[in-house]
Amino acid sequence: MDRTAAIALLEKNVLNENLRRHMYAVEAAMRKYAMHFKQDPVRWGIIGLLHDVDYERFPSPKDHPFKAAEMLRNAGCDEDFVQTVLAHAPHTNSKRDTLAKKAIYSIDELTGFIVAVALVKPHKSLAEVDFRSIRKKMKDKAFARQINRDEITLGAQELGVPLQNHIETVLGAMKDISRTLGL
Repeated sequence: MDRTAAIALLEKNVLNENLRRHMYAVEAAMRKYAMHFKQDPVRWGIIGLLHDVDYERFPSPKDHPFKAAEMLRNAGCDEDFVQTVLAHAPHTNSKRDTLAKKAIYSIDELTGFIVAVALVKPHKSLAEVDFRSIRKKMKDKAFARQINRDEITLGAQELGVPLQNHIETVLGAMKDISRTLGL
């Protein structure tokens, strides 16, 4: 699947602008990590772009991301692609046995956390966010409490990247597309 087809699938199934922005953020971070690990940034980016393609209509853990897997298979995506999408959600019990699976898992929660940090800044801008501000908010359990910090930490460990580098990589990818993200 090329990016044009992926965006068409996203636009058909995701109307919520904040969810779309999240998917673009994950795409950007996946592309950055693909380049870091000398993998295919287009493929990794599309995986990130479509990882939540079912979430708006099927948010229940019994359906998400299993409905996405069906949609992607029907769109002609190969099984490795589908399994990588499934790996982003811990409740699927999918093995994170490839770099791409580890990356999608490690990125998903972190992008949401970074957005939450940006939204409490005076100008609601990613330009105001740095590692220190993210780390400080991670220690505040009342802040963005729905975001699982253990997944962020475990994801970095599984990926083999120090937490600070991981946060800075994902933040940098998001800053690169800050206009798209509205931040």
